[in-house]
Amino acid sequence: MAIGDEVTDFELRDETGAPRKLSDLLVDGPVVLFFYPIASSGGCTAEACRFRDLSSEFASVGARPVGISSDNVTKQSIFATSNQLGFPLLSDEKHKVAKSLGAWRAWLPGGLHTRRKTFVIGQDRKVVAEIGNEKDMNVHADEALEAVRKHQTA
Repeated sequence: MAIGDEVTDFELRDETGAPRKLSDLLVDGPVVLFFYPIASSGGCTAEACRFRDLSSEFASVGARPVGISSDNVTKQSIFATSNQLGFPLLSDEKHKVAKSLGAWRAWLPGGLHTRRKTFVIGQDRKVVAEIGNEKDMNVHADEALEAVRKHQTA
């Protein structure tokens, strides 16, 4: 995906097992879709908690974070509850969405196929920004928030 590309609508189950469509998530404003390799791992917990800690700032610009990994609904639920995340975590067990957005890799030791990537998606389903840092756990939320702010003023 590149800036300006339109994201195909998709539907995945969230941490409660409820189906969530991208188009429904976008009704109230932009979505910050962040991919992470594995729920409850150290790096992924730090990344998700950074999004949680900035949730009021995302809300103030009308955006909402949405996490996504290949973990099943049960693992997503445990992850969301234990960290009081307060935003949807989607289960992409077959990597369908990760593959369509370029957040999938064919092989990595330990079976971690999901890349740590974040996409800011506007209400028109177009990519506003992409963040691809796999080492700094805070950069995704920080840069996504800045991208949403710029998008709001454009």
